[in-house]
Amino acid sequence: VQLQAFGGGLVQAGGSLRLSCAASGGTFSAYAIGWFRQAPGKEREFVAVISKCAGRTFLADSVRGRFTISRDSAKNTVYLQMNSLKPEDTAVYYCATSSGYLPKVRAEYTYWGQGTLVTVSS
Repeated sequence: VQLQAFGGGLVQAGGSLRLSCAASGGTFSAYAIGWFRQAPGKEREFVAVISKCAGRTFLADSVRGRFTISRDSAKNTVYLQMNSLKPEDTAVYYCATSSGYLPKVRAEYTYWGQGTLVTVSS
């Protein structure tokens, strides 16, 4: 499975961005899709995950209420809608696939996209 994440950019605090994760080369519906982020000098951290059938989602405490995750099976794409962005959301965002159910641990993910940079200015 190949993943391509895009949609990052520079935005002011309080603004919004929508990230996309496009999948190819595999059975999209067979995987849960997660988003992680990595800020400079920090560990990669879990952000959000959506189940294989899109029936369930889980978001990290730091983004719950501001971010939403969704998937469009017809387009083999998962979206991360980010609202009310804060400077601390600045990071490279990665999407990844997992055979698990709503996994939140990096080790449970198999295929990773290349990342897209989100910069939130204050």
